[in-house]
Amino acid sequence: MTALDIFEELTVAANADPLTTPLLGIDRLVRNVRHGRFERTLSALTAAGAVVTAAEIYFEHDKASFGNPWMWSPVALGPIGAAAGIAGVASDRAAKTALPIASAAILANGLQGTYLHARAVAQKPGGWRNWRYNVEMGPPLLAPLLVTLVGGMGLVASVLRREK
Repeated sequence: MTALDIFEELTVAANADPLTTPLLGIDRLVRNVRHGRFERTLSALTAAGAVVTAAEIYFEHDKASFGNPWMWSPVALGPIGAAAGIAGVASDRAAKTALPIASAAILANGLQGTYLHARAVAQKPGGWRNWRYNVEMGPPLLAPLLVTLVGGMGLVASVLRREK
């Protein structure tokens, strides 16, 4: 390809009709987002978020020796959310059935985790009267809300339209 060929292609692209020219790359992504067509991408992000979050939760709960049996629930829900997210990428039907069920369970578990972490802070010596120390040294109070974001992404993905 010569420099003249590249110049001709750029000239044609610059003078092309925007209504008939196919969009590529970031332009296509932006158009899909503007029109509410983001289901597959958000399903994939939900799957990736579920894996990363579950791994991080495993390491943090392992530090606490999984002292409460409920500490296993977000670890177990991670692979379920990942599988539902991948299924949502592959199938519109799975994105409308399996993904919202798994995402709702993840979201509910994140809210439950926030309650359990707040309860654990209250059980430390001094309880909430000594909140500055207990919030810093106790379980991370707001960390379970990050899990709810993964569940929320899956729920939003299930109501969006598929990309073209």
